Amino acid sequence: MSEAKDTLLRLIALLRLIPRAPGRIATTTLLEKLKEDGFSVSLRTVQRDLDRLSIPFALQRDESSPSFRWSLSENAPIDLSAMDTPTALALYLAESHLQTLLPQSVLDQLGPQFRMARDYIDNLENNGLARWAHKVRAIPNGKSLQPAQIAPCVWDQTSTALLERKQLQISYLSRSKSELKQLLIHPAGLVSRHAISYLIGSVEGYDDLRQFALHRIHQAECLEAPAQVRDDFEIERYIRQDLNTDTPIEQVELVADVSPPIAWLLGETPLSSKQSLKPLPDSDWQRLCAVVPDDRETLWWVFGLGENVKVLEPKNWVQVIREKAAALEALYTEIELP
Repeated sequence: MSEAKDTLLRLIALLRLIPRAPGRIATTTLLEKLKEDGFSVSLRTVQRDLDRLSIPFALQRDESSPSFRWSLSENAPIDLSAMDTPTALALYLAESHLQTLLPQSVLDQLGPQFRMARDYIDNLENNGLARWAHKVRAIPNGKSLQPAQIAPCVWDQTSTALLERKQLQISYLSRSKSELKQLLIHPAGLVSRHAISYLIGSVEGYDDLRQFALHRIHQAECLEAPAQVRDDFEIERYIRQDLNTDTPIEQVELVADVSPPIAWLLGETPLSSKQSLKPLPDSDWQRLCAVVPDDRETLWWVFGLGENVKVLEPKNWVQVIREKAAALEALYTEIELP
């Protein structure tokens, strides 16, 4: 049964490659393109397929060259604007990553294509590209948390407000005060980071940009009133300088001694574009110098290296790590071991 499905999909792919007259395409070119689409076929198979399709689909054959050239007649009763294997593969792999990046209106429009892509890939067994979909995954570095749950209606209204530049009325759970606040937001951007997505925007009556975790928005309504548009807003710059911080993020030089495994890791995957590693005398450790963001995320990453790193600069990081290490020791000193 799977072989019959593969044959059917190959024939559809072949028909899709043939242009309408006066356009033409050679048999050898069709063979190359089918192979690019993941089909394992020979020239003889393609020739037989073309012969089978020529009458029911009104194919025209130009025999003026050794490799026949084919075209669909102008009045051929067929529309082949549906799915092909590369498109199905791209949609299949991209679907989960796009759920919190595209407006709901776009997701709704893409829904049939996503379903068609899943069906196409699932029903195509003897095809290299289809097998690829079941062999490739992207996973985060380190322990990943389950994504925070966002109410579908919240995503719908929030993405619509951002897309259409409209004001957004929200009921927001403040983490600091553990109470719901009614806020009128002027959306500026959206950032998905690890397991949490943030709406970037300003509150009515204030100019500064703030972050609102989408899973803490209990209700949202896109209003008809236009939002205040910030022409100077650049999301890349905002991520570098302001994301998850109360003050603009500066760059600092990190100087630290690192163990051999960490030195190997950073040699292959540098911490920044401005990084150096130099062996320490009479030791298998190395001295790391790197220009990094002075933010909590980088500091947490360094602290997580534990006994594999000794931070020398910046001094405020050294102090924070000392305090955290002391607090950690106090926690575990309380535990009685057998």
